[in-house]
Amino acid sequence: MIIELLAQTGGTPTGPEFGKASPFGLLLVLILLAGTVLLVISMNKHLKNLPESFEPAHPEADQAADEGTDPGAVTLDETDPPAKSA
Repeated sequence: MIIELLAQTGGTPTGPEFGKASPFGLLLVLILLAGTVLLVISMNKHLKNLPESFEPAHPEADQAADEGTDPGAVTLDETDPPAKSA
């Protein structure tokens, strides 16, 4: 519906104006380019505010909580029967 309103051809496109871009296309490209530039500037500002590293300054408390744990271990509840393999 909107595309039909923006289209400038009334039938079979012929004549000296065939294939030329409309000013609306140029305006659309410039608006998209300006939006992209603004997004890049904004993202750079946000990235500059990030810390150099996300490692904690004092990891002792985290290490104490992780002592004796095995990240790859799976514990089975003894009340569950073993899984049957088919």
